[in-house]
This record gives sequence, structure tokens and C-alpha cells, in this order.
Amino acid sequence: MNNRRSFLSKALLALPVLSTSRLFGQVRKPIVVSTWDSGIPVNEAAIQVLKNKDGRALDAVEQGARYIEDQVNCCVGLGGNPDRDGYVTLDACIMDEKMNCGGVAFLEDIKHPISVARKVMENTPHVLLVGEGARDFALKNGFKAEPKKLSDDAEKAYREWLKTSEYKPVKNIELEQNKALKNGPFAPNRFEDGSFNHDTMGLVALDQAGNLSGACTTSGMGFKLRGRVGDSPIIGAGLYVDNQVGAVTSSGQGEEVIRIAGSHLVVEFMRQGKSPETACRLAVERLVKINPEKAKDYQVGFIALNKQGEYGSYAVNPGFVFSVTTEPGNGRVIQTKSYFK
Repeated sequence: MNNRRSFLSKALLALPVLSTSRLFGQVRKPIVVSTWDSGIPVNEAAIQVLKNKDGRALDAVEQGARYIEDQVNCCVGLGGNPDRDGYVTLDACIMDEKMNCGGVAFLEDIKHPISVARKVMENTPHVLLVGEGARDFALKNGFKAEPKKLSDDAEKAYREWLKTSEYKPVKNIELEQNKALKNGPFAPNRFEDGSFNHDTMGLVALDQAGNLSGACTTSGMGFKLRGRVGDSPIIGAGLYVDNQVGAVTSSGQGEEVIRIAGSHLVVEFMRQGKSPETACRLAVERLVKINPEKAKDYQVGFIALNKQGEYGSYAVNPGFVFSVTTEPGNGRVIQTKSYFK
């Protein structure tokens, strides 16, 4: 009974924003929406910017991303799991309300890739810098090179992985395995031993001026092929913002998102008048249609926020959640509907 009540309460939490804005014509702002339950403290960092009348969505999403880049976790920042050669490489991108955007990929030794991405956006004519070029750019713009040392958690995970060196980035076992491990019902993909595989922190925000921005940051798949880059730093795949329509980000198997330019696709569905959840669902359905059997074994989840402050999400498989915050201290986690039940 308690589980049933918990499920119903989470389902009901998603209703007020949609119904209020549609019935009374009000825009819900400010608001921050992010991937996963780890988005709660990320949103809190962002909403501290947006609680001020002149707080800009761009500054908010950068601060949210920087918060999680400062933590030691599996999947974001220099504390994340390394590639199969034992090196941590970071990807990030950012986009503002004026279609300005910047990204970095395959970046090593730099603590805050999201801020480097913003520098790319603001200080160069380019959108994406990679590898040594991105690192050199960061150093020339005041960022400090950090020691090339794995975090304790990443070192342990890497040593375990080396025992078999099995590359299994697509297995979607969030829900059932996490329950079995008693780690709660919601978390990113895990390997068969229960250790985290991959995740992305994506967040989108609407400020009090009615402007949208978004950010995305990750250390990518654990034990990926060296040089692999997913959707996270790619504008139109892992993140897209159109200030006339909405903002979208994604998490999961980046290769699949890239195939359909996923975040851009969701924005285009919203442009056609679809609600954020419906737009995410239509993108997921297009993705699944490519190879329905393959889709059963990977995860992709989209989150969307439109110009009215309405939000929604949809995923390929169960287990994906997102976080919503509208004022300091009121963040909540919402379970996403999925194509496969």
C-alpha cells in the first residue's frame, strides 16, 4: 500500500504545472528541470541564481552543471569512470536564449568543462572544440590543469573492470537491479556487478524574464573506447534550446540520440504544438522504430521545458527520472513514462 501511495503521489506531482498554465494562461517561471534524482542539488544551485529578478537562465544552468562537476561520482566530472585506457575524458555543451552555443569534447585534466564550453561560445566563432585543442584553449583562458589521477571510486571500478574488460554499455537494468541492490528505485545504468555505467547531467531553465537556456555535462560511458564522444557535447543531440519554443536535453545511450538529432527533434515537435511529454514520446517512438529489439536493451530519456514553463519527459525503458525545482528548497523527483513497460 505504501508503494502504491508513493507511486500515485509522484504521478500527481507532475500535473499542477501543466494544468495551471493552461487553465489560467500563466507562465510558470522561474523553473529548472534536470535529469535524474541527482538533479535535486543541481537544480538548487541553479535556482539560487533564478530567484533574483535579473537572474539569467544561462548563468543558472552553468552553476548547476558546475555543482555536479565538483562532486565525485561515476559519470560527471574528473571523478568519473575512465575510458578503457584509464583516462577520464569530459564532454559538455551550453546554449542560451539567442542561439549562442558552445561545447567541448574529449577534454582531459580540466575541472569544469561546462565553463570551458561557455568560453568557446562567448570568445570564439566556433561551436565545438575537442581534445588537445580544447585543453589548450582552456589553459589559455585561465583554467588550471588538474592532476591526472583517478578518484578512489573510479580506481576501484577500473580495477574491477580490468578483470574481464567486458564492454557492456547498452544493458538497461536500472530499475530491477537497483531494487535488488537496495539502492532505491532510481539511478543511472549499472554494470552487472552493480557499479554505475553511465549517466549525463542535463538541465534546462526558464528565468523570470521568460528566457530559456540549457547545459549538459558528462564523463561519458565508463570504460568506453578511447576517443569516444556521445551526444552530450553536440548541439541538437544532447541539448537544444529555441527561445521561441522550448529547451530539451537527454541522458542515456548517446549514439542513439545522435542518430535522430534527438533534442532538436523534440523541440520541433513542440513547435508543432505538442506538449513537452508528447514531444518526448514521439522522439522516443521514432528512435525505437529504428530497431525495436535493440531498443529493449538500452536507455534513452528526454526532458523538455517549453516557453510556458510546462515540462515533460519520456524514456525508452523504465527507470529514468527527472528533477523539477521552481523555488529554493522545493525540488522534487518525478518518474518518467516509458515505451517499454
